[in-house]
Amino acid sequence: MRIATFNVNGIISRLPRVLEWLAETQPDVVCLQELKAPDERFPAAAIERAGYGAIWQGQKSWNGVAILARGAEPIEVMRGLPGDPSDAQSRYLEAAVQGVLVACLYAPNGNPVGSPKFEYKLRWYERFMARADALLATGHPVVLAGDYNIIPTDMDVYVPDRWRDDALFQPVLKEGYAHLIHRGWRDALRARYPDERIYTFWKHWRNSYARDAGLRIDHILLSPSAAARMQDAGVDREHRGREKPSDHGAVWVTLQD
Repeated sequence: MRIATFNVNGIISRLPRVLEWLAETQPDVVCLQELKAPDERFPAAAIERAGYGAIWQGQKSWNGVAILARGAEPIEVMRGLPGDPSDAQSRYLEAAVQGVLVACLYAPNGNPVGSPKFEYKLRWYERFMARADALLATGHPVVLAGDYNIIPTDMDVYVPDRWRDDALFQPVLKEGYAHLIHRGWRDALRARYPDERIYTFWKHWRNSYARDAGLRIDHILLSPSAAARMQDAGVDREHRGREKPSDHGAVWVTLQD
């Protein structure tokens, strides 16, 4: 069972690349982020022709998340994080697929530090951490996949000192991510590559991809019962080098059926 997460940076403009990636890699479950499209513009028909059922939560021009299942319909469990009924940003979606609960998240960027955007990011993460704890307590196989907008450690960024003041690299957020791991979640990509620099995002300027000047901000966390089934993990980074790509590479994990 191959589960992947992909920040597409615009589902309408990147649809040819997304369909190409689906055809070539054939993931069983897909979490998409940054759709940048309202619900009515989500390309459900094209996704269905590609062989996937889908649920989605769109938003005009910004945000947006979706969960796809190959040859099946995801069973929606939750739409939006609990704890703040006033939060209208489309950033979180949960579904059951083939006996696994999959959560798709697109965390706030939060820049600049000290701004209302950063305070929103901190509040959002408080709610996410509470939800992660609740899911962990169930004992079920759970996968938390998405764009976390957190660089966990110095090894996850090409030049750490250039990012010290960025909202993605603040100690309070890195500590929160480490707390998730301490609580029992497994970072699939880091478990597979414990001592290697491996990136999931490369900016569109300054030839970042060719220079491998990247960041690791897209993560898949596995609950203990899902982690026990993990076989492999990686990044489909070659798709980042194609024509008009997203600035992210898709991250994937395979679990034993």
